[in-house]
Amino acid sequence: MSATCTTAPAATTAAPSVGSLLRDGAGATVLAAAATAVAAAAGQAVGISLAVSGSPIPPSGFATLTVIFSVLGLLIALVLRRFANSPRTAWIRTTVALTVLSLVPDVFADADTATKALLMVTHLVAAAIVIPAVARRLRA
Repeated sequence: MSATCTTAPAATTAAPSVGSLLRDGAGATVLAAAATAVAAAAGQAVGISLAVSGSPIPPSGFATLTVIFSVLGLLIALVLRRFANSPRTAWIRTTVALTVLSLVPDVFADADTATKALLMVTHLVAAAIVIPAVARRLRA
């Protein structure tokens, strides 16, 4: 009589695909663009000027810049996915640092205090949407 011992194969979790990263990143980009445009329009509706250096920024301009910088962020995520030992951690650290740095020009913008605050809020709104959506699609 012999005893046989079997072990279950170790569970493996594949890294999320590039496709899922880009799909979720694109979805977050669209959502963030809409959210920043709505935030800008809401600020304007309550009387906050959207003028910087005397030139008004239309709410659609907030959406456009959100898309541009979110796409740049997705490119960073792709590079980190390929080369970083811990892409999710690297992504979060990098994007939080870039978000903080993105607030610096707003502090020095030729605009009133409420406008500066609104500009900063739109940066934080976009970051709060895009950063976690992309992080979920990067391996820890």
